[in-house]
Amino acid sequence: MTTEEKVYKIIKERCEAPSNKYGIGAWDHHIKIVYELAKEYADEYDADLEIVAIAALLHDVASVTDVSFTEEHHIIGAEIAEEILLNENYPIEKIELIKKCILNHRGSRLADKTTGEEVCIADCDAMAHFYSIPSLLSMVYREKNLSIDEGSSFVMSKLDRSYNKMSDKGKQLVKRQYESAKNILK
Repeated sequence: MTTEEKVYKIIKERCEAPSNKYGIGAWDHHIKIVYELAKEYADEYDADLEIVAIAALLHDVASVTDVSFTEEHHIIGAEIAEEILLNENYPIEKIELIKKCILNHRGSRLADKTTGEEVCIADCDAMAHFYSIPSLLSMVYREKNLSIDEGSSFVMSKLDRSYNKMSDKGKQLVKRQYESAKNILK
């Protein structure tokens, strides 16, 4: 089994664990989507496919491990990722690249991204919202108990923020989904 396959299994199991307060939806409606997008678009960013695949799987590991880590999940996640990858005897220079991707994936934390891998992961993390609109709507109506208008406005605002935080490349790749969402949610 490759390191990527082992990490895939580890993260999916953490998402399925009763201790994951976000439930399996964190896997089905976010992490798995980020992973699939990163693998699909790695070439567009001139990024190493193996690095972005593993970083995509690990980018939210802290949040699904312990909800109290969510605010600093990029920092704690890089530490957890290092531990997981060291246990797999993964090369240290590749671990460092993956940690940079995790540390810099949050759009709300504007960090300089110096590699194609970092930009790819940050963009794919934001892009995933455009591929999981039903889960966002479920969250605003079921968990936040918003009205129809409040919920659609909340989701559109989140999509606007996600879109505006992406690189020009990311915006180009998700422009059609963004325009469709604006038409549906207006």
